[in-house]
Amino acid sequence: MSGPHDREERDSLGPVRVPADRYWGAQTQRALENFPIGTERLPPGLIHALGLQKQAAARANVAVEALDPELGAAIEAAAREVADGLLDDHFPLPVWQSGSGTQTNMNANEVIANRANERLGQPLGAKAPVHPNDHVNRSQSSNDTIPTVMHLAALLALRDHLSPALDHLANSLSERAAAFGDRVKSGRTHLQDAVPVTLRQEFQGYAAQVEGAAGRLRRLSTDLLPLAQGGTAVGSGLNCPPGFVPRFLAEVGGLTGLDVTEAPDHFAANAAHDVFVDLSGALGGTAAALAKIAGDIRFMGCGPRCGIGELALPANEPGSSIMPGKVNPSQIEALLMVCAQVAGHHVTVQQAAAGGQMELNTGKPVIIHAVLSSIRLLGDTARSFADRCVAGLTPEDDRLAEMAGRSLMLVTALAPAVGYDRAAEAAHKAAHEGTTLREAVLTLDLLDAESFDRLVDPLAMATGAGG
Repeated sequence: MSGPHDREERDSLGPVRVPADRYWGAQTQRALENFPIGTERLPPGLIHALGLQKQAAARANVAVEALDPELGAAIEAAAREVADGLLDDHFPLPVWQSGSGTQTNMNANEVIANRANERLGQPLGAKAPVHPNDHVNRSQSSNDTIPTVMHLAALLALRDHLSPALDHLANSLSERAAAFGDRVKSGRTHLQDAVPVTLRQEFQGYAAQVEGAAGRLRRLSTDLLPLAQGGTAVGSGLNCPPGFVPRFLAEVGGLTGLDVTEAPDHFAANAAHDVFVDLSGALGGTAAALAKIAGDIRFMGCGPRCGIGELALPANEPGSSIMPGKVNPSQIEALLMVCAQVAGHHVTVQQAAAGGQMELNTGKPVIIHAVLSSIRLLGDTARSFADRCVAGLTPEDDRLAEMAGRSLMLVTALAPAVGYDRAAEAAHKAAHEGTTLREAVLTLDLLDAESFDRLVDPLAMATGAGG
C-alpha cells in the first residue's frame, strides 16, 4: 500500500513505491536501490543534453507521424524543462550503474512522462496519456541515445565553458606580456642559467601554449559532431522509422547551433567511444600545458627573499596558520591538483573505452563523467588562475636586473669573437673565483672593456639585436 509520502508505480518487474513528490518512476527507483555506490552523480551537463535530445526526438517523431502532436507537444515542453535545468533534483542516479546508461535514459523518460502527464492534468504515475517507453523513448534506445547525449554534452561544455576560459587565460597572459615589456631576465634551460630572455617573450610563449591547446580542442570537437542516434539497440536501426534521423539532426542543430551529422557507421557509434579517448588525451595535453606555465610562474615567484624572486605573486589569502605574513602560490597549487585529476580521468577513459564488448561499450557513464569533469575543472581553474594569479603578477625589477647581470651564460655572446674554448675558459674562471664575467674576460685579456660592453648587451642578446 502507498502512504501519503509515496505512490505506487509499476514496471515490467512489478510494483515499486516512489516518493510522492518525485517525477521519476519505477525503474529509476529500482536503480536508486540497486546502485548504492559512491556519491558521484552524472554531471548536470549530461542531464541537460538529455533534455535537448528528448525534445528533438519528440519533434522528429511528430514530424514523421510516429507520435501524436498533442503528446509530442507535452513531451517537448517537459523535456525543455529538463534541458533548462529546472528538474535537476529529479535525476538522482549515480555514475555507477548499467554501463549503457539505461537507468539514466529511463530516468529521463520517466521524469518527462510524469511531468508531461501532470501538464495534461493527470496524476504522477499514471503513464497515460504519455508513456515513458512508448512515447518519450519512441524511435530510440538507450544504446544510441546515451552516446548521442555524450557527444552533445561534451560539445556544449567545450564550446560554452572550456574554450572561453582558455581564451580568457591566453588573453590575460598576453596582457601581462605586453605590460612586462622588454624587462630582461636570465633564461633557464635544464633549470640552469641560460642566455637572456625578456619577460614579454616568456609570457607570450605561455599565451601561445594556451592558444595551441584551445585550437587542438576546437579541431577535435568536429569529431564529436557525428551522432549515434538512429542505430537503436545494436546499430541496425530497428524500430527507428524512415525520416526520423535527418529530422532529429535538424532539430538538434536548431536547438544548439551545432552542425551535427549522422554517424557514418551506427555499429561503431554504439560499440566504441574512441573519440572520447582522443578528447581526453587532448584535455590531458591542455592540463600539461597549464601545469608547465603555472610551475614556471611558481618558480619565478618563489621567495620572496630566499628564492628566485623575479615575480611577486598576488596575496590572495594568508598562507599559514603558524607563520605570520606568509603568502603561498595557492592558485597554482589548485591548478596543479586539477591537472593531476585530469590525468587520472584520462586513464579512466582509456580503460572504459577499451572495455566494450561486441555491439556495445559498457563504460558510457564513467567515460562521460570523466570527460565532463575534466572540461569543467580545466575551465574553472583556467579562469581562476587568470583572474587571481596571472592578472596580479608584478615584476621585481631589481632582482631581474641582478639575476640577468650575474648570469655567466652572457659569455655566449663572446663565442663568435673569441671562440668557444676561450669563452668557456672565461666562464669557468669567473665561476671559480666568484668574479663577474667582465672581470674574467679583461683579466684573460680576451677583449677590451669597450668591446665587451658592446657585445654583452643582455637586451640585445634577448631580442636578437646584438652586433
